[in-house]
Amino acid sequence: MLDLRTPVPLLPDASGVRLTRPEYHREFREHRKEIRGSDSWKLERLQHFEETNDESRDALRNGDWPEVLRLFETERDDTLQEAREQESRGAPFHRIRVVEEPLTPYVQWELHWLRMRAECGHPVRVLPATAVASVETEGLLPELTLLGNRVLFRVIYTESGRPDGAIRFTDPHLVQEWAAYLEKLYVAAESMQTYFDRVVAPLAPPAAA
Repeated sequence: MLDLRTPVPLLPDASGVRLTRPEYHREFREHRKEIRGSDSWKLERLQHFEETNDESRDALRNGDWPEVLRLFETERDDTLQEAREQESRGAPFHRIRVVEEPLTPYVQWELHWLRMRAECGHPVRVLPATAVASVETEGLLPELTLLGNRVLFRVIYTESGRPDGAIRFTDPHLVQEWAAYLEKLYVAAESMQTYFDRVVAPLAPPAAA
């Protein structure tokens, strides 16, 4: 059985640099396009986010599930191209989605989108919350993005789930420890497709959220 204890020390705010949402988005894009021959990682733990400027999210709020699925399909060609571009640079972007069951409407919506991305060649895995319960006695795992073993972002959200920038960490030892930890979580997780077929596919469309 894998030891899923988090690295010590954790990620105190004082060890990083606080970024506004536009600053985080700009730095994410700049770092992402420079990566060659190195993995990147994303860990999602919260079970509800308030996505903005997203038509499929608006369709979910309105209870229009067929429109949600149609909009996901319109992204397929661009998603395929993105996966091929990442492969050509040797820079895969791995996603680890922690899930609690029963699924929230948001997570059910997101898993359909992640399944589409997995079908297009993006590495996505699902980790049950029970697998990390023993390390969450003092709080949930953070929302993280780690790019090319260079920079780690702890992504910040408001209590209502709205994005609120990030804290950037660049200490090499800290970044390497968290890269190893995220890889360990990824290995422990289930493939997106098998989880989707087993848990998500049988579900009725989620309620309007």
